[in-house]
Amino acid sequence: MSLIALQTGLRDWLTAEQTPALQAPRAKAGLSVYLNTYRAQLMACLSESYPTLHAWLGDDAFAAAAATHIDASPPSSWTLDAYGLGFPATLRDLYPHDPEVGDLAALECALAQAFIAPDSPPLDPASLADIDWDRARLRLIPALTLLPASSNAGAIWSAIAQGETPPPAQLLPQPGAILIWRDGFTPAFRTLETAEARALEALREGCDFGALCAMLVAREGETAGPRIAGSYLAQWLRDGLIAQISDHPL
Repeated sequence: MSLIALQTGLRDWLTAEQTPALQAPRAKAGLSVYLNTYRAQLMACLSESYPTLHAWLGDDAFAAAAATHIDASPPSSWTLDAYGLGFPATLRDLYPHDPEVGDLAALECALAQAFIAPDSPPLDPASLADIDWDRARLRLIPALTLLPASSNAGAIWSAIAQGETPPPAQLLPQPGAILIWRDGFTPAFRTLETAEARALEALREGCDFGALCAMLVAREGETAGPRIAGSYLAQWLRDGLIAQISDHPL
């Protein structure tokens, strides 16, 4: 029996409980130990990656969701750190009528990814003095993520993280977004209205600041549009979301 056949047989046993062709009767107990250890490691990985979600769902519901994910999604990366990335999608399938569950899982996953995202040097305020804002292009930090949100998952996460009683799950009055980034060494987030989320998406797609202002003027009017654009820019600078501003192509 070749090594690749041995490895394939063990993989099939762990991921689908397909009995290896080379199995001897005395090997069954050993295979069961491997299977239990494999599942226990993946269960522990998900629990460690999603402690806030675990607290929200409770032990039994979290274990059931994790078991479903483990059965459907065997590891495919060299590191278990990446195993939980697909868990939010599993939860959205399992809880189609409870969107806060999928939102909460996606938020927790994005916060963890923001923590390990590439560093970006802080923007030098002196670099803003001579910018031609009509042509200015804003490059956002690599740790920035935008997630769609339909629930108050952000408020739930904050309450649980602070050891407080979380609020009941609620739908947002209108679908919005959650902005995730890293502030220094600390992942951070805030819930956005759709308009600000669209503005950030436009910047990520290469829209310059002048075009963004024009877009806001067309939607909000000549008085409100520039004011809103200025308030967005000030907030993004305070949050440290902008890595570079240049009036030359980036």
